Amino acid sequence: MSYLEPGSGRPRGTLHQSVYDEVILGIQSGEWKRYEKLPSVRAMAERMQVNRLTVHKAYQRLAEEGIVQARYKSGYYVSSEPAPRPGSRFLDDPPWEYQAKPVRAPRSRLFEIHRKKVAYKMSEALIDPALLPNAFLSGHVKEVFDLHPKVLSTYSSVSGDEELREEMSRYFTEKYGLSLSADELLVTTGSQQAIDLISRSLVQAGDRVLIERPTYSPAIDVFLRQNVRLLPVEITPEGYDLDRIEYLMRTEKPQLFYMNPTFQNPTGYTVPASQRKQLLELAERYKCILVEDDVYRDIYFEDPPPPPLFYYDTEGYAIYICSFSKFVAPGLRISLLAARPALMDSIIAVKALADNGTPLLTQKIFQHYFFSARLQEHVAKLRIALELRKARMERILAGTGFRWASPGGGLNLWINLPEEVPVDLLLERCLEQSVAFVPGEICDPLGEMKSWIRLSYSYISEAEMEEGLRRLIAIAEEMKGGITFPRTDLN
Repeated sequence: MSYLEPGSGRPRGTLHQSVYDEVILGIQSGEWKRYEKLPSVRAMAERMQVNRLTVHKAYQRLAEEGIVQARYKSGYYVSSEPAPRPGSRFLDDPPWEYQAKPVRAPRSRLFEIHRKKVAYKMSEALIDPALLPNAFLSGHVKEVFDLHPKVLSTYSSVSGDEELREEMSRYFTEKYGLSLSADELLVTTGSQQAIDLISRSLVQAGDRVLIERPTYSPAIDVFLRQNVRLLPVEITPEGYDLDRIEYLMRTEKPQLFYMNPTFQNPTGYTVPASQRKQLLELAERYKCILVEDDVYRDIYFEDPPPPPLFYYDTEGYAIYICSFSKFVAPGLRISLLAARPALMDSIIAVKALADNGTPLLTQKIFQHYFFSARLQEHVAKLRIALELRKARMERILAGTGFRWASPGGGLNLWINLPEEVPVDLLLERCLEQSVAFVPGEICDPLGEMKSWIRLSYSYISEAEMEEGLRRLIAIAEEMKGGITFPRTDLN
């Protein structure tokens, strides 16, 4: 028995294909929107007046082609990808394929996770927009246009707005004791651009680069793109093995050491002040540039962290990246890079080629907002809110068999899973349940940390966190065969 393709008068295939096309039409017409559940196999069989096995076969085919997702003990759901035109997959016309292909395709493994459209995004180390003073910032933007009516009519300098850099140099001096001038500051579009500029200006193919293990995943991808050799350095709750670092500096002669020593991403560890001083001594002795990526400094829950490495630097071997994208106004993407003139000249040249300067408007908005009294009140309240969310996540995870060291700041928990829970399969199953996290493997320069995951407690609401963790733990329970699901009605 055959059917006609809707509106075409052409045969469109067998019974199961008619069910297939019915689903496609329903998605295209809006009857079933993205992430919504399809009718059960029984309900669809009654609707189409076919056997349930026929519906099951059609649903399986839709799942194989990525049009729907099969969720364990839940049913079938529309995926994030748009549905094809009904019948189009059964026509003889091959899909058009453009001939132009990239010679070299850059890789960003964290982006590959972030691009997944899920409801419970514990993969994002960002602040929940509901925790930011959005109305105040909106009013502040209007004031900036009144103060600077020509702000959209000109470029910023490559280094960044001079007025902003002057104010930030005084801020760093007063708050952290850093001695630097406005000319030793570069405004970048987020800290990731700063890392990229350093990778393209200070290292070349074949160079050695020290990097923490684990570390910020995109940093691994950025440096590997330059064809350098990465030398992993373990980071623990106590800091680094300085003897190991000295050995690597002496024998491998690395060009630089990329580090995130304050509430480190993904671990949350903080390197003590005593080690920071010794690192500068080693850097001077072996002529290794230290690149400090300092994103979470202001997100502390107890005592403030030690001063940046730049504070101890006397010979110009430290580069300091201070990002305000996380907690001030993420949409502005403002970061500051501090370096002494010899290194700064090389970095600025690459910045000029990259974008010729960060937009002036975002710099002016940041400047006026950052130095307002309201922002300082906001940061103090934000620390409390984030600490409460961290504590909530830890209470929910208690009793699961998961292990972690509770961080004193930052946005993440670095979690070691039981051996019976394979992370790759857990991620696959969680994505089917609309839950995302960061697998530890992509944070490891060696790609071996296969039993670790990073969970961020900062981006989703407490209610979303509870539901996301409930789903994650339920899947892990099934894999492990006996994890007791903890209560989520804790105060």
